[in-house]
Amino acid sequence: MILDIYKDSLEYSAKDWKTLVILGVICLFSFLLLPAFLITGYNYRVINTAVHGVINGRDPLPGFEDLIDMFVDGVKVVIVQIAYVLVPVIVFLIFAIVAGQLTGILSSALMIVGCLITFALFVVACLMDQMGICHMAYNEGAFSKAFAIKEIKEVIDEIGWFNCIATYLGLIIITLVISLVVTAIVYGIFTVFGVSGAVLGVDPSGIFILGALINSAITLFIVGPYLSIFNSRSIGLLYSMQI
Repeated sequence: MILDIYKDSLEYSAKDWKTLVILGVICLFSFLLLPAFLITGYNYRVINTAVHGVINGRDPLPGFEDLIDMFVDGVKVVIVQIAYVLVPVIVFLIFAIVAGQLTGILSSALMIVGCLITFALFVVACLMDQMGICHMAYNEGAFSKAFAIKEIKEVIDEIGWFNCIATYLGLIIITLVISLVVTAIVYGIFTVFGVSGAVLGVDPSGIFILGALINSAITLFIVGPYLSIFNSRSIGLLYSMQI
């Protein structure tokens, strides 16, 4: 099941390179905040398509129409993410404050326990957060459904906590591998050019700078958007496994 999700999502994300470039352009201006919500809103549309679709289906990539709706969806998603992450953050702060009032080994032991509990809560919060967003999408965007804890837990129980956690770990690994491989290829090519230039008496620093710029452009306009869609599609398909 998990491998099928990855295969579908990897192929789905490469369906339209124009979409990747458009997302890259939006990402370029994400420091203005508004585009950042548009990107999040687009990823929500990818999730929405996935939760109503099937693995190896013929779902098209979402379009960019109704930008206001896409922006609103992005805001809703960010609020959901912040709300869930607040729980482990608050727990950690409580442990830190209490540990700060103590001294010696007792303080250190309490902080270690606090960090372990916080980490466990963070994993659960991230899982509930992603499944909550999927649950919201499946229920026609009803914001309250993102916080329907009992329903979301039932979804995760049906899919299986192990399957969910394993899928997310796989997504992290695949994301890192793709990013590192692309970076290694680009820098490898320009390292060869740089060394060749040095042999010919040309200063290689300019070549290396050009390589860094091209790598940044590829990451921004191709790899970043591709991985963003890949992760969103995978999460949506994972949710659909319980339906």
